[in-house]
Amino acid sequence: MDNPSDRKYTKEHEWVKVEGNTATVGITFHAQELLTDIVFVELPKAGKKVEQFKQLAVVESVKSVSDVFSPVSGEVTAANSELTSNPELINKDPYNAGWIAKLKIEDNAKLDAELNNLMTAEQYEEYLKTAAH
Repeated sequence: MDNPSDRKYTKEHEWVKVEGNTATVGITFHAQELLTDIVFVELPKAGKKVEQFKQLAVVESVKSVSDVFSPVSGEVTAANSELTSNPELINKDPYNAGWIAKLKIEDNAKLDAELNNLMTAEQYEEYLKTAAH
């Protein structure tokens, strides 16, 4: 599956899509493939402030439990409650229906700097070719 070019990616296999002052966060197709069948998602609560590369959520699969780290700093405004009853949405559609949280961006200058710490889709695909997973 292609990684959408309208997002930025982390080395920990999270993605972020920024629209205005809202950042939508999820895990990549590669991440869900490594995890296999996702059975539970511990979603962040609205109002939680998160920092770039700090824990945002937890994803549990039949194989393991993994932290999801926030690609950017912000305040959680929404969590994907669909994942409570259908965590497998992350496996089926990690870039759309399987999003995990939405963050409110409060500092655009900080956001620009943080986005520079992330990879484009092309850079992420190169990273996957060379990185030990």
